Amino acid sequence: MENKTTNILIVGVGGQGVILASELLSKAAVVSGFDVKQSEVHGMSQRGGVVSSHIRFAKKVYSPLIPNGAADVILAFEASEGLRWVNQLAKTGAMVVNSQEIVPPIAFTREYTYPVDPIGQTKKIAGRVVSVDGIGIAEQCGDKRLVNTVLLGAISAELPFTPDVWENVIRTGVPKGTEEMNLKAFKAGADAVKG
Repeated sequence: MENKTTNILIVGVGGQGVILASELLSKAAVVSGFDVKQSEVHGMSQRGGVVSSHIRFAKKVYSPLIPNGAADVILAFEASEGLRWVNQLAKTGAMVVNSQEIVPPIAFTREYTYPVDPIGQTKKIAGRVVSVDGIGIAEQCGDKRLVNTVLLGAISAELPFTPDVWENVIRTGVPKGTEEMNLKAFKAGADAVKG
């Protein structure tokens, strides 16, 4: 049996829910019977700094770090982070980018220039890039903090997990009392990228 490893890279900035999303995705892989390795970089996450999470799953995985240019799926919680990480995407990979733009404070010091149209630039580099209004969808579902489950829903068709696995993982992994809202957000994210 082939030991094909699936590589998922989740990127964003602190406070967007990257870590919870990576935990839910990793749990879905474990529940589905895969060996899973996960590695996170929090950076200055409490202050809006860069956050990234590598998730790899297969029959057997030996390293948590995704090799350069080998991400099967990149989930970018912020538009310019999608552009920054686009070269990590495999040629046959897919990227889902939240359309939200968070300009870091350093951009106001002239030491950094926030890119013009980061999603448009990303689409010129990568083959399959889908933009999703994660914040808008989350607000329609009741709370902008639901953006992480909206975006997980948006990549769910790229992953080998059943709807029952996702429902179980969301019900047991999100804060108590938010389960139904998160399930609604997940479905809305999945619907946003269909056809």
